Amino acid sequence: MKKNTLLIILSFIAIYIIWGSTYLFNKIAVTALPPFFLASIRFFVAGVIMMGLALILKQEVKISKKQLLNSLIASFFFLIYGNGVFVWALKFVDSGFGALIASTQPLFVLFILRFIDRKPFQKKSIIGVCLGMFGMYLLVSQKELITSKDTLLGIFMMLSCVLSWSYGSVFVSKAKLPKSYMVTTGIQMIFAGIGLSLMSLGFGEPWSSPLIWSIEVKVSMILLIVFGGIIAFTAFNFLLKKVSPEKVATSAYVNPVIALCMGWYFLNEQLSNQSIIASIILLTGVYFITSRKRK
Repeated sequence: MKKNTLLIILSFIAIYIIWGSTYLFNKIAVTALPPFFLASIRFFVAGVIMMGLALILKQEVKISKKQLLNSLIASFFFLIYGNGVFVWALKFVDSGFGALIASTQPLFVLFILRFIDRKPFQKKSIIGVCLGMFGMYLLVSQKELITSKDTLLGIFMMLSCVLSWSYGSVFVSKAKLPKSYMVTTGIQMIFAGIGLSLMSLGFGEPWSSPLIWSIEVKVSMILLIVFGGIIAFTAFNFLLKKVSPEKVATSAYVNPVIALCMGWYFLNEQLSNQSIIASIILLTGVYFITSRKRK
């Protein structure tokens, strides 16, 4: 097996399994820490570690102004808005439910590519879009899940985050970025950490020392930094340059399965029959979209 092929396979495993578990760890951490403070610490620490590793491994750190600008733009769409606001919304929505909402990413990517590249939808894509939209309707129309206006707000903001992440995926696949994936990831995370800390201060969130965090929060934060940040996000940036953004988006129908199981097992989150049916329909739609032939 070629080295590049092995790296692609390992990278897919990372974005499938690791990112599926981050919904649980974010949910645990956000119940004790303010969301933007949580995200800023997670990304800034991970970014500093990534840049340190890049220097140790003698990666090409010097980049052009264009590469820096593109990295900052990607950081906003992926991390500051796409992830930071999503973590905030987890205060009002179960982790497994949030993962199902995030699974609509291939739908958003498909529409964005249709708008940018002006290519007609294939039959599989049309079927996938119809199934995906019907599945999403079944998912968010459950009265027992909408317990307050905050829940509706959380769902709406999550969908806007998915749109942000989807556009970021398309942007990165076409943009000129640093040759080193470690440098790309490090810059994006450091910038996100700074941006989210300013948002945290702007919203008046209380900051606290890690010394007073509970064991569960400390473990969750370490796992989010090392696995969810350094390993999985680097794998994500790598894949966006090696395979199509639609294929990278296939993580959207694996992550919810991982997140739903972990939320049910560790947090006792309930799964209604309608949620199960909706998730099956939704993920089937995603499958049709991502399995179509590329022209």
